[in-house]
Amino acid sequence: MKPNNSHVKIATILAMTMALGPLALDTYLPAFPVIAESLRVSVHQVSLTISIYIFFLAFGQLCGGPLSDHFGRSRIMLLGMSIFSIASFLLAGADTLIEFLLLRILQAFGGGWAIVTVPALVRDRLSGKEAAKFFSLIGLLMVLAPALAPNIGALIVSFIGWPTIFIFLGGYSLLVIVLLKLLVFKHYQTTPQLGKVSALQRYKEVMSNKSAMRLLFVGALAFSVLMLFITHSSFIYQQHFGVGPQLFSILFSANVALMMLMNIANRRLLNHFPPELILKLSLTLQLIAALILLLVSIFQPQLRLFVAAMVLTIGVMGAISPNIQACYMDHFSKNGGTAAALMGATQFSVAGLISAASTLLPETIGSIVMAMAFCSLVCVILIWTKRH
Repeated sequence: MKPNNSHVKIATILAMTMALGPLALDTYLPAFPVIAESLRVSVHQVSLTISIYIFFLAFGQLCGGPLSDHFGRSRIMLLGMSIFSIASFLLAGADTLIEFLLLRILQAFGGGWAIVTVPALVRDRLSGKEAAKFFSLIGLLMVLAPALAPNIGALIVSFIGWPTIFIFLGGYSLLVIVLLKLLVFKHYQTTPQLGKVSALQRYKEVMSNKSAMRLLFVGALAFSVLMLFITHSSFIYQQHFGVGPQLFSILFSANVALMMLMNIANRRLLNHFPPELILKLSLTLQLIAALILLLVSIFQPQLRLFVAAMVLTIGVMGAISPNIQACYMDHFSKNGGTAAALMGATQFSVAGLISAASTLLPETIGSIVMAMAFCSLVCVILIWTKRH
């Protein structure tokens, strides 16, 4: 079934909302040296704003999810977008590191409120195959954000200056607010689940679903495979294999290209197979690719063989991500916002801890690939031993 125009419009706007994460993380990366100079601090101190943003993005999701269940999706999403927008404009005028950090916290908190509402909105209207197709469509559009963000930032900082990057983010979020009000919430009305149910009670109810919790950790560990690659990609390609910046960007983009192809293939497969079966087979394919990657690293560490295995390992995430979201959210006809919050926060925290811990391993491609293969193996064990 081809997506109708209404679905494509709504998916595009929800993807633009989800893109707040990668845009706020990646757009200002090329400006680190000039931001450090402007704030009179080191580049290393500016890099702290990435960790701070990720942590409070997860925290914002944990708070925003139950609130969206209680007060309704539109109020929380639009308020979160507004907070993000205000913080972005204020960041353009920051002149100390403390001020910059505090505004990044506010920006992340608002962004967390906004993006956590997206899976809940989808679950309010769709389930099963249709939800998986919709998540797949959002994922396909989302791939563009991390690919374009650093280039946008580099152009802005080269021709205008780093504060304009945050003016761009503020203007972008204002545009999304207008589109949400005019095109999404005009037809996508949600009913608040009012009553004396606390956030803690909502989380307890969500966490009591053992089948969903298994899927939660499968999703977090699969995301960890991706995060391990991103964390160590520069070391693997530029230091170990000695490739230049231009070839590195091409090799990195190859992963994004296969993710897009896998995403498109996933939408077609969903016409014939249930999302959980596709998820099982995709995770198994990822494990096979990771094991091939490990064998290549040990016995035949040639760049072309390594790249082929790595691209397959990462590219299959294009089929894993939408199906894990659909299978997990399918368990929650109510408390969808709380469930989405737990999913988002767990993914960021687990993947963040694993990628941070991986820096303590020996600095070899073998140890990095072994960590990726281990995460993939646990995913396969969890998904194939899951009871229906």
